[in-house]
Amino acid sequence: MSTAEQAKAAARAGRGRKRARRSLRRRAGNLGNQFVRRPAVQSTITSLVVNYLRIVNATSRTVYDPSDPYILHASLAPVIFTMWHGQHFMLPFLRRFDLDVRVLISKHHDGELNARIAEKLGISTIRGSTARNPSRMFEKGALGGFREMKAALDEGAFVCMTADISQLAPRRAGLGIVALARASGRPIVPVAYATSRRIELTSWDRSTLNLPFSRGACAVGEIVEVPAEADDRVLESKRQNVENALNDATQRAYAIVDRRNV
Repeated sequence: MSTAEQAKAAARAGRGRKRARRSLRRRAGNLGNQFVRRPAVQSTITSLVVNYLRIVNATSRTVYDPSDPYILHASLAPVIFTMWHGQHFMLPFLRRFDLDVRVLISKHHDGELNARIAEKLGISTIRGSTARNPSRMFEKGALGGFREMKAALDEGAFVCMTADISQLAPRRAGLGIVALARASGRPIVPVAYATSRRIELTSWDRSTLNLPFSRGACAVGEIVEVPAEADDRVLESKRQNVENALNDATQRAYAIVDRRNV
């Protein structure tokens, strides 16, 4: 066998080994997902996560910016609370417990654990998804989730949903939330939470694991209202407003806990 043939054979073998490793990782991942989806396993994980979050809350002191956002926004109730993916873990502890708050969680099996945790912490859930574009509301149960959120707002309940909706666009607000604001006539209130002690993960959504014995800060961003007659151009403008307000609130929350100039 010539040197060129040997090189080609080695390259083919290398590609074969890479394919085998990818296949092995996929099988291992599938087995892990199947294990985590078992009801008994999810129940155990839920209890562990909820107890951990309660410890973080009990050992941390949280300040608000502005100092009393509930009074500030009382005249606007009910509202649509929104936050970034991966920054929502402690928010159930920051609500006033006399408020009816319902959170949108994906119908996908990966959302089941989040739903269990939210319900264990006393938050009602709406199962559904938001479409990237309001014209595609029939995808992934988005229409059902949209209708439930609007109905909840019509009943006087607060709804809560993440602004970024896809692994393809972390920290980019989608159009679904501004479409809900237009349909319901309710304002959007961006919220961000941060702690001084934390682990910032390398996940797609840049999730943050809040640690006990922290300084905590909850920053509320500028309110965004969407007129009922908003066309596509106005919706895009309002979407950008939500994104900017969330980024500003997030920066303020981290500046407070890290004791930087706000």
